[in-house]
Amino acid sequence: MQRLMLKSKIHRATLTGTEIDYEGSISIDEDLIEKADLLPGEQVHVLNVSTGDRIITYVIKAPAKSGTVMLNGPAARMGVPGDPLIIISYCQLDDAAARRHKPIVVHVDGKNRPVSK
Repeated sequence: MQRLMLKSKIHRATLTGTEIDYEGSISIDEDLIEKADLLPGEQVHVLNVSTGDRIITYVIKAPAKSGTVMLNGPAARMGVPGDPLIIISYCQLDDAAARRHKPIVVHVDGKNRPVSK
C-alpha cells in the first residue's frame, strides 16, 4: 500500500505580490525552497488563510533573501499582497516508511524569513 503524506509546508507565508501576465505558478524565495525541501517545478498546494481558497500549482525559484512569495498567472487571482498562505507539498511512501516519516514544517516571520519554533 502507498500513502500520500505531507512532505513539507511553509506555514503562514505572507503573499508579497501577484503577476497576472505569466503562465502560472508560485515564486518562492530560494532560501525557503531549500528549507522546505522543494524543487523548482514541484507541485504544491497553496492555501489562502484569508479567503479559504486552495489551488494547485508549481514552484518557481525567486532570489534568495528576497522574501518573495508571489502568485503568478491565473493563480494571481487567488490572493492579494498581505494574505497569509500555507504552501504544502506531499510525497508517496509505502506503509512502513509513512509510519516513520516526519514532515518538514517551516515557520516564517512577517517578512518570510524562517524562524525557529
